[in-house]
Amino acid sequence: MSRSLGRAATTTNAPVVFQAAALLLAYPDRDWPRRPHTVRDTVAALPGPEIQLLLSFCDRAEREDPLAVAARYVATFDRSRRRCLYLTYYTDGDTRRRGAALARIKSVYRTHGWLPPDDELPDFLPLMLEFAARTPEAGTALLTEHRAAIEVLRYALEAHRSPYAALLQAVGRCLPGRAPASREEALRLTRTGPPTEAVGLDVLGPFPAQPRPHDDGARR
Repeated sequence: MSRSLGRAATTTNAPVVFQAAALLLAYPDRDWPRRPHTVRDTVAALPGPEIQLLLSFCDRAEREDPLAVAARYVATFDRSRRRCLYLTYYTDGDTRRRGAALARIKSVYRTHGWLPPDDELPDFLPLMLEFAARTPEAGTALLTEHRAAIEVLRYALEAHRSPYAALLQAVGRCLPGRAPASREEALRLTRTGPPTEAVGLDVLGPFPAQPRPHDDGARR
């Protein structure tokens, strides 16, 4: 699973892949059992290896208990700073620069008439994927700008033997340009860690989970 995807080929499936991945990478709350079924019904008739990756994830998700899926989600994404879903963390860490990066992403959303929810950071990957599904040109450009972070996360998920890796692989196949040539190339940033100018972050410990809507019972 750790092989490079090589040069990604954008496909006409990209918007639907981005939307499907957004749904499946969001926290599995009470509506979770419907999400894999919705994705399967939407993409099953489409061609392409990226579709097969989505379906392989749905196959597994549909067989698992929703509580087990939720527990695995937290263990995968909230307990390790190497597998967080906030893309600017990989490039800026918890530094002052990250604030500017977040503001820029939010500005892109607003320029295209899309208001992100107030209870989530704009670099949250499912949010960026949803934007790309709704606004393909600007959204794909934004994802491509953060391609390195997406690939670092993909390789980290593959190393963790996580089924979520299939979703990152599907997304990567829909982005233009070349993927990292090797796992080592993509993991270089992970090994060196975030910038050292940390503000309130224990870089030796797990990445602190950002407040999520499911923490207080509210959903966006």
